[in-house]
Amino acid sequence: MRLFIIAFQFLTIVPLPVSVRCEEKDLGRSMALFPLVGLAIGALLAGTDFLLAPLLPRSVADLVLVTLLSVVTGALHLDGLSDVCDGLAARGSRERFLEIMKDSRVGAVGAVGLVLGLLLKYQALLALPDAYKREALLFFPMAARFAQVQMTVGSQRARKDGLGHAFVGGAGTLQLVLAGACTVAVAGVLLHLAGLVALLLLFFLTLGIKGWAHRRLGGVTGDVIGFASEMNEIFCLLFLLALLRRMG
Repeated sequence: MRLFIIAFQFLTIVPLPVSVRCEEKDLGRSMALFPLVGLAIGALLAGTDFLLAPLLPRSVADLVLVTLLSVVTGALHLDGLSDVCDGLAARGSRERFLEIMKDSRVGAVGAVGLVLGLLLKYQALLALPDAYKREALLFFPMAARFAQVQMTVGSQRARKDGLGHAFVGGAGTLQLVLAGACTVAVAGVLLHLAGLVALLLLFFLTLGIKGWAHRRLGGVTGDVIGFASEMNEIFCLLFLLALLRRMG
């Protein structure tokens, strides 16, 4: 329970009535429970959709859901998306890329990346079949939090400070196996074959991002992990949309 609270407090800005001590290694250990926090975020989205569906047009309700996801997570991973986009646009050395990601200012390419990412999430969510919408809402935040674990475990640190450094130091194979088993089980229960296929595709997507980060930057940073999480949210919805349309 203590590790779940640590994970929940890191991944969301939702206040909890309890506080727990957190040692440096606890950040990495808590990653085993990241998918469960993602499932809790998904439950909030699905519950909100249940309340809004009778009151608002679907296009408006889905925009509220995308907004709620950004607010609840404190736009933490969106920041990683914009920073990596800015770094890609610079086309400089490894040191230049890391320097740009550390800069708190958002450049033009980062802003475009944010807008396109949010629009893709919104449009994919809007196009999902009604019969599977709430299952997808439960699942896609969970899949993205598993991607954070996959990005972290076994990675090198691209810099000697920052959140990425803290998580890489504490997460290991046990966290990856526990997080993966939980995510696979929920994918199968909620979305059956479509969920499992989508998760497999996301696994290879994340593997590609992880390999690129090691080649380009010598490892991962918190921004790169956040970027991978956002890519997984976007592509999870896109994969599910394509698979459900094909299978349905």
